[in-house]
Amino acid sequence: MTFIRESALFHLWLYLLALYDSSTLHRLLTRAGSWCSRQINGSRLLAPLCREGCVARAWPESLLCRALNFLVNLPLLLLQKLYTLLSPILEDSFFARFVFTLGDKTPSVQFWLILVMWSIPFSRWNNAYSLAAFFLLLLLFHAGAMPHREYRIALERVGFYPLLLFGSIFLAVVFSRLRSSSARFLVYHISAALCVIVTVSAVRHVEDLKRLAAGAAGCALTSSLYGIYQRSQGVKVNPSNVDLRLALNVGMPGRVDSIFDNANTFAEVLVLLLPLTLALALCSKKLLGKAMAFCAFSLGVVALGMTYSRASWVGFACALTVMIFLWKPKLIPAFALFCCLAVPLLPTTIWNRILTIGNLSDASTLSRIPLYEGTLRLIKASPISGAGLGTAAVQRYLSFHNLYRGDFPYVHAHNFYLQVWAEAGILGIISFLAAMLWGVKQAARTVRHCESSAARTITCGAAAALCGIMVCGLADYPWNYPRVMCIFWFVFAMALAGINLCSKTD
Repeated sequence: MTFIRESALFHLWLYLLALYDSSTLHRLLTRAGSWCSRQINGSRLLAPLCREGCVARAWPESLLCRALNFLVNLPLLLLQKLYTLLSPILEDSFFARFVFTLGDKTPSVQFWLILVMWSIPFSRWNNAYSLAAFFLLLLLFHAGAMPHREYRIALERVGFYPLLLFGSIFLAVVFSRLRSSSARFLVYHISAALCVIVTVSAVRHVEDLKRLAAGAAGCALTSSLYGIYQRSQGVKVNPSNVDLRLALNVGMPGRVDSIFDNANTFAEVLVLLLPLTLALALCSKKLLGKAMAFCAFSLGVVALGMTYSRASWVGFACALTVMIFLWKPKLIPAFALFCCLAVPLLPTTIWNRILTIGNLSDASTLSRIPLYEGTLRLIKASPISGAGLGTAAVQRYLSFHNLYRGDFPYVHAHNFYLQVWAEAGILGIISFLAAMLWGVKQAARTVRHCESSAARTITCGAAAALCGIMVCGLADYPWNYPRVMCIFWFVFAMALAGINLCSKTD
């Protein structure tokens, strides 16, 4: 660290910062930023976003919440009573003390699990890993909570709408046209539900939240490094992913997919993890940790560009905008100026790829129209119950009723919202939208009334990542890969855990 502080580059950086602080540009941007902050704080249009809804207010004290909390915490209450009876014996046991200590540090164990799990190459990945890992974390949480009567599973923090969504997913299996396949997809959703419950319940301190954000940054770093390595070795152009007949795509390089099977999937993972990585970089106190997080973020941005995933680029831009808006609104003018200055610096291939967005001459864009039309026909035919949970049930329904008339095989709807409606019906799509809006709204409301802290910054990052992936979902279906689904709900849980910590310090 001393070497860095004494280097010429570090002193040059300090000189440039001092020069900028005394510049006219800094004064203009500061005034513009202050004006933006005043407009946002006094905006009647944004006021509902920062107001707690009646359902959110009523949920923690509702009879349903108390009943569900009692049922899910019943095993833990029995274990705590057992500990009270056997405490002299258990305290003398080295193994018992070790398990209690390990369980009390569930976020630390989760850090290592997600760092390892989400860095496994696709060829060696098994979706059972997620279920086994989060079930193990749930057992560890129960073990660590035995000596602490105040520790429990907190469903009131999870919220009414996410629980309603998980309920609608169970109903989607019951009413499925292909129950055996839907039951398999249900296991993926159970893994995601365990991830949310364990993360929200186990995170009690800001350091726990930062540790999990560091795990996300580690996953982003390892996958980005491998993606950049792929590019250095050369990636063949896949004609099914890039329409080489289009003039703008001539000379387009191959799309990197890193340790994932698909470039779009890799890009979606980065959209989810990079805002958390940036938040960690902003709130880290140690210079080394800050430098490593910024390095992971920068490499992730480079790797995201190499995926040539247009929807993810738009989603990531949206995530950064929301991040600035929630974290420090007064930086919005500076951010806008930076974006304008960065556009001429974009590589030609990336700029050409951006220009193909919405271009119906592009085969990739054109192929989505029959997918949307077929899915809309399914929704029109079965709007209440849908086809059943999982892409296989939707494919079976479309094929049986001859609702899809495209030239390309139907994999999924290539739209987050249409696919959720097609699988889980009207209750599924309503509860899904309500859960996402509630989560982002709670985050916006909390950070607006919270002082600057690491929890506040990470909450901003998690909420921004959710907004980014929801925008990305307009042209893709992120849950097509169960590992991405688990990462999605991990980020959602990070937002809820951050909201809880911010509320404690408010």
